[in-house]
Amino acid sequence: QEDESEEEPKLKYERLSNGVTEILQKDAASCMTVHEKFLALGTHYGKVYLLDVQGNITQKFDVSPVKINQISLDESGEHMGVCSEDGKVQVFGLYSAEEFHEMFDCPIKIVAVHPHFVRSHFKQFVTGGKKLLLYERGWMNRWKPSVLHEGEGNIRNVKWRGHLIAWANNMGVKILDMISKQRITNVPRDDISLRPDMYPCSLCWKDNLTLIIGWGNSVKICSVKERHASEMRDLPNRYVEIVFQFDTEFYISGLAPICDQLVILSYVKEISEKTEVECCARPRLDIVQPLPESCEEISSDALTVRGFQENECRDYHLEYSEGESLFYIISPRDVVVAKERDQDDHIDWLLEKKKYEEALMAAEISQKTIKKHKILDIGLAYINHLVEKGEYDLAARKCQKILGKNTELWEFEVYKFKEIGQLKAISRYLPRRDPVLKPLIYEMVLHEFLESDYEGFATLIKEWPGDLYNNTIIVQAVVDHLKKDPQNRTLLQTLAELYTYDQRYGRALEIYLTLRHKDVFQLIHKHNLFSSIRDKIVLLMDFDSEKAVDMLLDNEDKISIDRVVEELENRPELQHVYLHKLFKRDHHKGQRYHEKQISLYAEYDRPNLLPFLRDSTHCPLEKALEICQQRNFVEETVYLLSRMGNSRSALKMIMEELQDVDKAIEFAKEQDDGELWEDLILYSIDKPPFITGLLNNIGTHVDPILLIHRIKEGMEIPNLRDSLVKILQDYNLQILLREGCKKILVADSLSLLKKMHRTQMKGVLVDEENICESCLSPILPSDASKSFNVVVFHCRHMFHKECLPIPNTVSSVQFCNICSAKHRGPGSAILEMKK
Repeated sequence: QEDESEEEPKLKYERLSNGVTEILQKDAASCMTVHEKFLALGTHYGKVYLLDVQGNITQKFDVSPVKINQISLDESGEHMGVCSEDGKVQVFGLYSAEEFHEMFDCPIKIVAVHPHFVRSHFKQFVTGGKKLLLYERGWMNRWKPSVLHEGEGNIRNVKWRGHLIAWANNMGVKILDMISKQRITNVPRDDISLRPDMYPCSLCWKDNLTLIIGWGNSVKICSVKERHASEMRDLPNRYVEIVFQFDTEFYISGLAPICDQLVILSYVKEISEKTEVECCARPRLDIVQPLPESCEEISSDALTVRGFQENECRDYHLEYSEGESLFYIISPRDVVVAKERDQDDHIDWLLEKKKYEEALMAAEISQKTIKKHKILDIGLAYINHLVEKGEYDLAARKCQKILGKNTELWEFEVYKFKEIGQLKAISRYLPRRDPVLKPLIYEMVLHEFLESDYEGFATLIKEWPGDLYNNTIIVQAVVDHLKKDPQNRTLLQTLAELYTYDQRYGRALEIYLTLRHKDVFQLIHKHNLFSSIRDKIVLLMDFDSEKAVDMLLDNEDKISIDRVVEELENRPELQHVYLHKLFKRDHHKGQRYHEKQISLYAEYDRPNLLPFLRDSTHCPLEKALEICQQRNFVEETVYLLSRMGNSRSALKMIMEELQDVDKAIEFAKEQDDGELWEDLILYSIDKPPFITGLLNNIGTHVDPILLIHRIKEGMEIPNLRDSLVKILQDYNLQILLREGCKKILVADSLSLLKKMHRTQMKGVLVDEENICESCLSPILPSDASKSFNVVVFHCRHMFHKECLPIPNTVSSVQFCNICSAKHRGPGSAILEMKK
């Protein structure tokens, strides 16, 4: 077989050797039949050999001096039928003395024993020469022949399956139903120009009801079906339907089914390039997918059999072993076995084509069934292939999957990558946990990076755990490189990380602070380095004041507020940042520094000074007032004056310094002091804009008439009309609000009065558990038949009537003695119960 394409073949081939080789050196194969346990080979010199599946001879029969035409076996493999060119027919038991001999006066081309010949009531076989004869064993073990068919030339082929016999003669193919003894079809041959002896018909039962016919270059697949009872009349109860029919490129020498596809052995002729004469070419074995009127070629292989140049179409035969997908190609000088390729063969082909990744995937999927290959061997071959192609990164990546936890192989591959100068390629994929390689391996990789790639070196130090290598050796190597380049930030940062791994946190912290590295705070928190930063607070604040202050405030127990303030004494701007955040968190913790904070806010953060003065209860107001007055902070001074009780000075400052009537009015509203309003009116009376502002805003706090009466005649006041209209609207709104409130109040009062009346009209439960509030005896008498009087008040106090004092003559209304002692009101009135 030659594979000239990239498409993977479906079958693999090997010659049947051992005893077959010896036989075919002296003789030629004429026919063969296959049983699941053994093979039977007939030769041109009249011999029949029984072979095992490896081709070793197990038995030999000298049947005739001339060519064996056909060998037939029953399903059990215990009986054999043989016919030869000299007209001899033999049917005998391989393991019994049972035997039948018959001589005919013409060559017998075919013989077929009943598939169940081993059973006594199926002792039948057929022979074919000029007639198709059925032999049945009857009374006294005598064989009775009967003619099944004649008159259409020699019988060329016969196949018996179940109760159906199919045979081919010069005219076509017939099928006989042995149950009804009726012929149920005749399939004529298509190309009558071909000599039937040179291009014989090939028959094959796919199953008990499907017959495959190949003749010339035509293929028909026929299905035997039951005829409906209404259609029978005088017809057989079965009929045949051709379900697939198509032509092939070459002449057919044999057929066999494989799943839902067909295996076709073809005889090929071609024109010689040298002599330009038609000659015999190598036979082909094709796998095709039948379609209703055509076929799809799945695979096609040209077979190099011995002596193919001298063979004719009739010299080739195709036999197969059902259930095992074994196909035997028989020619006079050779027997070739075709097998379906298994997963090992598939992997072999992939490796041959250098498709290593697909081979590896196939091996992983079928690791339980493959026998020849190991996943590791395929993987190593794949890695070597990638290295040879120069795909170093991909090769290194595949090492993770292929080498797994095998440390010896890992170390071997690392050294191999070192030899080709590609340590960097494999560095990213080295195992870091389970397994862990020798420290020397990791150190070797780190040194490689340190010599040529500082950034890559730093990345590995970050990614690799510190226990993979000897930290001291790597630290010394980095220190040596820093001597050549002491300001290299990458090396300094990496050295700090190495010091951290080595628990030399002090040195790591110094480097991080020098580099102003963002990880400095994480390092301090993670390793509790607060004792090491007591004298480095200014450096931390300079680097990132926000993070530094948050860290210091979160860890007051480790670095006190006093210590931080002391360290920041020479950096007041940083001191302010710290104290401001402290005050935001807790108004009382830093109270001893509130006086100091007044100056700090005034200097560095005036917007937050007024909120600080409002929220702080510990800052000295006199000191704050002095500072604000010195710096002319009007708003802050106004607030402090008002807080110290000097509201008139504060208002004066608003009017004179800020000249903001709205703010002055707002301030007067906050203080709600009549004298302040008076001062505000006096100050504004000669200032028309101020008068407008007052008219617009004081209507709800001060009677506008007081202001209007003081306005001088003839003074022009901007927007006076609008202001007066607004005053009237505000007054009208107030009247409406009062009326609305009055209506709501009256409605609520009426609703509550009704609710009280309903409540007081409800009954009150009196039982044996209640007592007289005066004599403290049970309220109900023990003898219920006697009459009694009980007085129950709405306050739920109860009395015997005789225990209550007699009411005065002025008012006959009685009140509860207990409640009336406290006050007169609802609930003390009487509710009398008599019986």
